[in-house]
Amino acid sequence: MNYDALVKMLGAQGWFNLASVAQLSGEQRNSLRVQLYRWCKTGKLLPLRRGMYAFPARYSTRIVNPAELSNRLYTPSYLSTHWALGYFGLIPEHVSTYTNVTARVPRTFNNAFGSFRYQHVKATAFFGYQPVTINERTILLAEPEKALLDFWYLETGLWNEARMTEMRFQNFDIVNTNTLFKYAHRFDSPRLIEAANLWRQLVKAETKGTKEL
Repeated sequence: MNYDALVKMLGAQGWFNLASVAQLSGEQRNSLRVQLYRWCKTGKLLPLRRGMYAFPARYSTRIVNPAELSNRLYTPSYLSTHWALGYFGLIPEHVSTYTNVTARVPRTFNNAFGSFRYQHVKATAFFGYQPVTINERTILLAEPEKALLDFWYLETGLWNEARMTEMRFQNFDIVNTNTLFKYAHRFDSPRLIEAANLWRQLVKAETKGTKEL
């Protein structure tokens, strides 16, 4: 298979994996793997992870959206924790690493489109996400309440008032406290329920401070 044939077959997708090329072309995987490796060396393809590739912008009609790509690099997964908290404005920092949650083993991938981190939660905690549109692409993203709980769950150690304050949380009105507690109980974790209680105290203190102003 030549490169023009590959672009014609898959250029509109933006990225693809070895299995899809083998299925569409009918060629043997071993020979395809060697050819794909050569195209990566010459800059005609960008390696994403083992067996997964993207076209450079000049060869593709679909621009790669890193947030969308993060859902596809390692499935099933959804964006959460630091990246989601930054996206919702719940923390003041801009987060460049695409942090994801998965029920599979943890993984990290670095490629031309960014750094992608996948953290493990138990299967019963893999919920609380929904499809949203970001830059005209559909992304699986944690709800604000679940992004908080995933973050508290995955960061080791107890959450106390001082630690909560150090996070400089903001935009408290984005979080539905009732949903936060409902989701915390689904985790079946006293540690998270206590963190949710601390969050409620922060919200009360913030509301009181706003009224006094």
